[in-house]
Amino acid sequence: MPQSAVAFKNITMKIIVGLGNPEEKYLKTFHNMGYIAVGDVAAKFDTKFKKKQCESFIAEANLNGEKIILARPLTYMNNSGRAVKQLLAKYKATAQDLIVLYDDYDIPKGSVRIRPSGSAGTHNGMRSVIAEIGTAAFTRIRIGIRDNEVNIPIINYVLSEVKKDDYELFISACQRAADGLSLSVKAKR
Repeated sequence: MPQSAVAFKNITMKIIVGLGNPEEKYLKTFHNMGYIAVGDVAAKFDTKFKKKQCESFIAEANLNGEKIILARPLTYMNNSGRAVKQLLAKYKATAQDLIVLYDDYDIPKGSVRIRPSGSAGTHNGMRSVIAEIGTAAFTRIRIGIRDNEVNIPIINYVLSEVKKDDYELFISACQRAADGLSLSVKAKR
């Protein structure tokens, strides 16, 4: 068997999706924490979002023979699953190859939690992902956004801009999420 065929056969893959909304007006909102964090991951892997496919902006990297696909869905948050399903199909990947980064109102602001599976909680984007791919058994990295001092409906809160006083806290949380993700991807090699 040619050397290239052996190398290709042993390549594994990760698809890392940061949930958010694609328009500029959503850039600094709570619901775009996944977009920000996956951007931090791209910087750590020294790659940029250059392609548009599977209703997503895509960046690609290679880490010790493992192909890494980074994605920012263009489907808007509530339809994120549509893009994730297309990505898994295009790259012939399974839910075990998937890592999703997203904001989570169910945990305190600035906290970061990594889980191997779980429910969607109050998150419509995660509900969409789970419904479209038919399983909740995939890794997720949650960036906490709940502020107990804010008393407005969740939909208004997640689409509001991060307060200037909290901006550094959330940027730090996104960077910690990216650090945790890049370390876990490297450790699994």
